[in-house]
Parts: sequence; C-alpha cells; structure tokens
Amino acid sequence: MEKYQYIPTAITVLIIIIGALSIFAIYNQWNANEISVSNSGINKISNSPQTLNLKSIIHKAEKNVMQIEGKNEGTTITGSGFLYNEKGDIITNAHVVKNADIIHVRTSNGRVYPAAIVGISEETDIAVIRVPQLANQSPISIEKEIKADIGDEVIALGSPHGFQNTVTLGIISGTERNFSVDGYDYNNVYQISAQITHGNSGGPLIDRATGKVIGINSVGTKDGTIGFSIPLANVIEQIEQWSNETQTKSLDFSTSSQIINNIDEKQYKKDAEYLINYFLDSILIRDYISAYTILGSEIQGKTSYSNFREQYTHFVNLTYNDFTTVITDNNHVEATVKVNYSLKPPNKEEITKETVKYKFTLGFENDQLKILAITKVEK
Repeated sequence: MEKYQYIPTAITVLIIIIGALSIFAIYNQWNANEISVSNSGINKISNSPQTLNLKSIIHKAEKNVMQIEGKNEGTTITGSGFLYNEKGDIITNAHVVKNADIIHVRTSNGRVYPAAIVGISEETDIAVIRVPQLANQSPISIEKEIKADIGDEVIALGSPHGFQNTVTLGIISGTERNFSVDGYDYNNVYQISAQITHGNSGGPLIDRATGKVIGINSVGTKDGTIGFSIPLANVIEQIEQWSNETQTKSLDFSTSSQIINNIDEKQYKKDAEYLINYFLDSILIRDYISAYTILGSEIQGKTSYSNFREQYTHFVNLTYNDFTTVITDNNHVEATVKVNYSLKPPNKEEITKETVKYKFTLGFENDQLKILAITKVEK
C-alpha cells in the first residue's frame, strides 16, 4: 500500500508542470504573432475633426472684430479690422487708414477708442493699428502657415455700410488670383463666394472648420457676389515685424474727446441700437459677463454680477423688434424695444411666454457709451 501513497502527489506535480508549459507556449505564440485590431470607428473619429459650432465661432470672433473709421477734413472711410495680439494691435487694410488724420475703432460692445498706425504698406493692402486700451485682451486665433484650398468653407466678418459685425458665409472659390486696384498689388489672393462690400475691408476671413483667421478681406466686386481676401500666411511676417519694432510711446493718438465730438446724431443712435442688440444677444447665448460689462456704474452699483446673472438665467427663446430711438435734452439716447421671451423656472417643466416693452437709456460714461438704465414700459 505504501508505494501507492505517492501517486496522487505525482499526478498533481505533473498537472502543474503541463499547465506551466502550456502557458509558456501560449505566451511565446502571442509574442511571435503581430496583434491586429480592426476598429474603423476609432479611425473615423480621429481622421475626421469635429465641426465647431457656427454660432460659437461667430460670437467668439465678434469680440475681436472692430469697426474702424479713418477721418480727415474731407472724408470718412469705414472699414474693419481684428485684434491679433496682446499688444492691442489690429490688422486691417492700408486703404482704410492711409489718409486719416483721426483713427478710431468701435469694439463689439460699443466702446470707442483712438488708434494709431503701427505699420502700413504702400504696395500690399495691409496695415496694423494699435489701441493701447485693448492690450492684454485675448486676441482672435489666427493661422500663420496653412493656406486654404478651393472648396473650404469660410466665414467673413466686417462692417459693410456701417452695419457692425455683419457675417457672410461662403467657400474658397479660387486661389492664386493676381490683380491691382488703386495702386495696391494683390498677389496669390483667395477668391471667395462670401459677400464683400464697402466696410468689410480689413475684416477677418475665418476657416469654418478651425475657427481661425486665414485671410484679410480686402476687395469685392460692385455687385458683392465675389470677394478677394489676402492670405494671412503671405503677410504675417511683415505684420509681426511692425508690431515687434514699434513702441507705443512713439505713436500719435487722437483724444477721446475728439472722437466723441465727431459723432453725429445719426451715428449716435446707430451706436446705441447696436449696443442694445449686443446686450440682448449676449443674454440669448448666456454670455452674461459681456452683457454686464456694458452696463453703467449706477446699475452695477445696485446689482452684483451674480444677481444680474440670476435675473436672466431663466430666459429662453429671446427675440426683439420695434426699435424707437430718440435723443433727449441731456444728450442721452432713449430706445424702446419690444422683447419676446420664454421663462423656464428651475426644476419645472412648464414654460411661460411673455412680451414686454423695455426702455433703454444710454449715454457716455468715462468716454464710453454705456447702458445707464433699463426699465419696463407700462402697457
């Protein structure tokens, strides 16, 4: 009987040895064979970048797109430009500012600042102007190297006929176009289907896919159906040289009072209506910070930002129309606007709709146009 007592132990050891040898053989086979994973879904996602939201691209860009006015004794030229660095430098077209004695810019939130020329070309239709008050502000994103191809979708921003931050959409319909206009040579420029007309000059051409500026809108046909944009990659070296070599203290700026005194009644009303549009549009897309910054000190003193935000955070589906604008005896603008909106209280499903007439009072505070009061108008 004793010789059989070791059989179970021997079998156990044998099983362990066989198992170890099997694992070792499988491991060697895995190392010898290349593992192939087929996952077309992953490849599809990584090779196809997500399209950015169009409204987000436009709203973000608008904050850095300026309306530019160059004035002398005889004429006023209106154009556009965009903030491209943290020095307060704005890229525009040379023909917008070349003969101007006074240059000022209007930002998207209705502020007006004096500007001075940093650099300007006599051959290529490009210029850089500087606004020190815009220094350290986050600039628009630009593409310095990659050029667009025919068929790429683009967004053109500018101020055609004085309508600030007008947006047109289109595609790159041609490249390497060459011609001359008013003494400027346009070499290897983009032809675009997005409409370009008076006031668009100097505005950014934005790549729809990336949200980055790829060109400077410069010339359009008389009917506005074809536009031409200077590729930023072609001129960025010259632009950066001007910006890096110019000291702010060497520049000659007009005063804020000169600018304000040159604003006529029609422009004053237009600026006020634009500021109200900007305020309501900011509420609509829940950009409460931008809306709050254009309120006058009296409103901000009575209402903290958190309370202001809470006041409007339940607004949805906001629309507005029926502007009536007048200038009062104390040189303020009063504008009544019919606002339609829906209210969705927190943790509740039901939505209530309301239509209210608001009166906005606007005026200059510290040389900047501000919303001084907002009141409901009795029905």
